[in-house]
Amino acid sequence: MYKGFTPPTERERSKYRAAEEAGLLGRVLEVGWAGLSAKETGRIGGMVAHRRKEKE
Repeated sequence: MYKGFTPPTERERSKYRAAEEAGLLGRVLEVGWAGLSAKETGRIGGMVAHRRKEKE
């Protein structure tokens, strides 16, 4: 590993998994999280929250 690399946290991994399931991963990689609309961001956030609630 090179200097400055930090592995993604579980929270980051779950966000990317949710984006992939919502069909938005390509857009996230292209424009970043800030480039998503509120609707798209909400959809991803809802999926992450639902998964976290199911785990508990």
